[in-house]
Amino acid sequence: MTNSLIHEAVITTLDASGRAHITPLGYRCEGNRVVLAPFVPSRTLDNLRRHPEAVLNFTTDVRVIAGALTGRREWPMVASTEVAVPRLAESLAHWELRVMSMREDPERPRFVCQRVLEATHGAFTGFNRAQAAVVELAILVSRLDWLAPAQVRTERAYLQHAVDKTGGPREQEAWHWLTSAVDAHPRHGAAA
Repeated sequence: MTNSLIHEAVITTLDASGRAHITPLGYRCEGNRVVLAPFVPSRTLDNLRRHPEAVLNFTTDVRVIAGALTGRREWPMVASTEVAVPRLAESLAHWELRVMSMREDPERPRFVCQRVLEATHGAFTGFNRAQAAVVELAILVSRLDWLAPAQVRTERAYLQHAVDKTGGPREQEAWHWLTSAVDAHPRHGAAA
C-alpha cells in the first residue's frame, strides 16, 4: 500500500539559467527516500528533469508559499552544502536531495530522491491556525482553474476566521496576496 501522508514544504530547484525556482510542493516519504511528484506541465518538473537535485525548505513563513503562487518569488537564498541548488536563508530546516530514479506518469511523474544532507537552523515554536489556513487557501489558489466557485467561496470564508483570530502580520500579508489572486481570477472574482 502506498503511503498517503503528504507533507507540504517549499522546494527549490534550478531553472535552465541556473537560477533558483521557489514553489510549494507536497512530498511523501517512502522509507528513507523522498518522493516528489510535480504536475505536468510545471517548471519544477522541467527543472528536475534537467538538473536532478532539489532542496526541501521547512519554513513557518507562509508568505513564501503565498508569494510563490502570486508572483513573489524573490526571497533571500544561501548556498547549500551538498547540492548546487540554494536553500531559503530563513528556513527552520532543510533537506538536500538528489534524484535517484524517476517513474513516468501522464499527470505527476514521481522522482525518488535520496536525502544527502539534513540541517536544522532554528526552533519550531508550534502550530498556528492562521498559517494552516494560508496553506489551505494556497492549495485552493493553485487549483482555481478547475475548482467550483461555490467551493472556493465556502472554504475561503471558513479559513478567514482562523486568519482573523490568530494571524500575525506575515499571515495577514500572505492572506491578502492569496485573496487578491482569487478575486482577480476570471472564474472566481467579483466580476464572475
